[in-house]
Amino acid sequence: MREIVRPLVRALNVAQLALAMAGLALALTALSSGDVLAQAKQAPPKQTAPAQPAPPPQQEAPLKQIALTEAHVQGVLSAAKEMDPITEKLPDDAKPDPKIIAQLDGIAKKNGFASFEDYNIVVDNVTLVLSGFDPATKKYVGAEAVIKSAIAQIQADKKMPAKDKKEALADLNGALKSPQPVIENKGNIDLVTKYYDKLSDALSDE
Repeated sequence: MREIVRPLVRALNVAQLALAMAGLALALTALSSGDVLAQAKQAPPKQTAPAQPAPPPQQEAPLKQIALTEAHVQGVLSAAKEMDPITEKLPDDAKPDPKIIAQLDGIAKKNGFASFEDYNIVVDNVTLVLSGFDPATKKYVGAEAVIKSAIAQIQADKKMPAKDKKEALADLNGALKSPQPVIENKGNIDLVTKYYDKLSDALSDE
């Protein structure tokens, strides 16, 4: 479930972290359908029905893009501080606890969001923009440019363990082959630029 899945970062820099978070933001929205698929696999096939070809994998739900506001950003910065101590203790594969979800909903509402889900949508949009920032210049260059830069840095890293390097490059090359979402609300870039340092620190902790 998107509320409790957290990104794993393995010897990657801040740019790669933002990229990983943005990729997760897109993937988390499809986890509920993934549960349906898992249940379908466990169901016994009908003996009287002829064998059917496996259905194509379901497509991930597209990210719901919104126009970010100053209030959204301030709310994220404030809420993240309260949510981190709760969410960081949850294992990635934990079942959602209604009490914890209710607690997170309460924090979200206290910080100006309609719900925890609403908070997540805003975070998704923030991390989508962050994934296109060059951490060295703190300028938006686009996710593809960030991925290529990260690949070059890892390839040039002589101290990174070979296994970690291979896995990181495989992940990044895979991301490079995937179509990158186009930011529909260009004003989001200016707003995230204004709060880049604070947002990077707050969401990197997640």
